[in-house]
Amino acid sequence: MAKYKVLVLMHKSLIPPEDFTEEEYLSADWKTEYDVMETLRELGHTVHPLGIVGNLELLRNALDEFKPHIVFNLLEEFDGNPTFDQHIVSYLELKRQAYTGCNPRGLTLARDKALSKKILTFHRIPVPKFFVFPKNQKIKETKKFFYPLIVKTTTEEASTGIAQASVVNNFEALKERVEFIHETYGTDVIAEQYIKGRELYVGIFGNKRVTTLPVWELEFTQMPKGVKKFATEKVKWDDKYREKYGIRSIRAANLSEQETEKLKILTKKAYKALGLSGYARMDFRFDENGKAYVLEANPNPGIQCGDEFPESAEAYGLKYKDLISKLITLGISWNKNRH
Repeated sequence: MAKYKVLVLMHKSLIPPEDFTEEEYLSADWKTEYDVMETLRELGHTVHPLGIVGNLELLRNALDEFKPHIVFNLLEEFDGNPTFDQHIVSYLELKRQAYTGCNPRGLTLARDKALSKKILTFHRIPVPKFFVFPKNQKIKETKKFFYPLIVKTTTEEASTGIAQASVVNNFEALKERVEFIHETYGTDVIAEQYIKGRELYVGIFGNKRVTTLPVWELEFTQMPKGVKKFATEKVKWDDKYREKYGIRSIRAANLSEQETEKLKILTKKAYKALGLSGYARMDFRFDENGKAYVLEANPNPGIQCGDEFPESAEAYGLKYKDLISKLITLGISWNKNRH
């Protein structure tokens, strides 16, 4: 593989320190950034980290001075707003700068859970039925509501704001949770049909030609009775909680070839319908009757060593170094074909 000058773009607070202990690494928030940069260096690339918060001038100067062949995009927000990350990618496109990950149009469509579901529904891709509650509008009861529903912010990621209390069984609980999301996160709210079943993930990468990865599952082995099994914020981020209740991400078992193929076909259809590129992960609920529903599309999913996406890539046959190289190749290819 050619050797490139790679600008690694990240939040300022996530630039790894030069010296640290193994214990500090294991508990650090910057593990993804470290894993990616170290791997790029091992591959022979020249790496320049750039941490930004809300100053676009820093990025412009780095592009002018460092002149990277490609920007490895690990930025998930800009100026504290997670919906601004697509604008950074738009800026890179305007500069005709190659970058890794998804294009800005795909990011915009996928980040909005309500908009993306409308698009997927148009393409006859199964999604949970849903209702949208815009900010600053009165919440009125209607005969159209059914229960249980799961209440989420429309634009926040990483299970932000999702808890056991997110699943509601009547209008009073629905209204209370919608108001909580409005006040706490300042976003519109989506209330989706809660589907009892398995939580499955399918990784995918590519631009025009795409490859799906083995199906992964969020497994709940020791949850108490009465506790619903889905990816809450606590499940996603609290390691002690995961260990206590036997929650782990593993390769999905007990799926027939037909069921696996169905998930992969839906993943490819959703990826295309939303105009995604680079790499992504589709999240599914697989109900007790064997029907798969797309919960959401996640462009630029976590690529820290040990995350679902790299683990499923390794099961496919792509070691971590190969995966990072592939993302670089896809970014270079996307830029060449666009310009």
